[in-house]
Amino acid sequence: MSTLIVNEVSYPLPEDPRTTLLDFLHQHLSMFGAKKGCDHGQCGACTVLLDGERINACLVFAFQLEGKSVTTIEGIAKKTSASDAQLHPLQKAFVERDAFQCGYCTSGQICSGVALLGELAAKNPSAVTCSADYSQREDISERMSGNLCRCGAYPNIVGAIEDVIALEPQ
Repeated sequence: MSTLIVNEVSYPLPEDPRTTLLDFLHQHLSMFGAKKGCDHGQCGACTVLLDGERINACLVFAFQLEGKSVTTIEGIAKKTSASDAQLHPLQKAFVERDAFQCGYCTSGQICSGVALLGELAAKNPSAVTCSADYSQREDISERMSGNLCRCGAYPNIVGAIEDVIALEPQ
């Protein structure tokens, strides 16, 4: 039986090969953190992590991910017990910075931000870092450009990510 690991739990893949990862999460697992925004991969509301890298769940068919590991917003926090979890530092920073307004894009923004932190830790360059003169804010904005916020909370989103970067040992 073909399986997919979602938030460290193995699930059988759907039989219908037309089922997107986003529809699988919603219809089969009742995980609604990743949002269906544009359904064309342009807004980033459905961003999840696939083996630690961000993807748009609306653009990937579930059957393509056999044996892969997906982390959704529901799996970002670290479980401390069966009924309790400790927020990821980026989730805490979003709350402290009020980095959301309506909240629709927040799960995708956080998943993308977690991937961004991983890219920085791995010292992966972005289009901005290849230029001679760039700021950290410009680099964060470039790396987060696949996630749109209709409310315009971008300054607080970038600020929250900067706060977490400042916490990381260099």
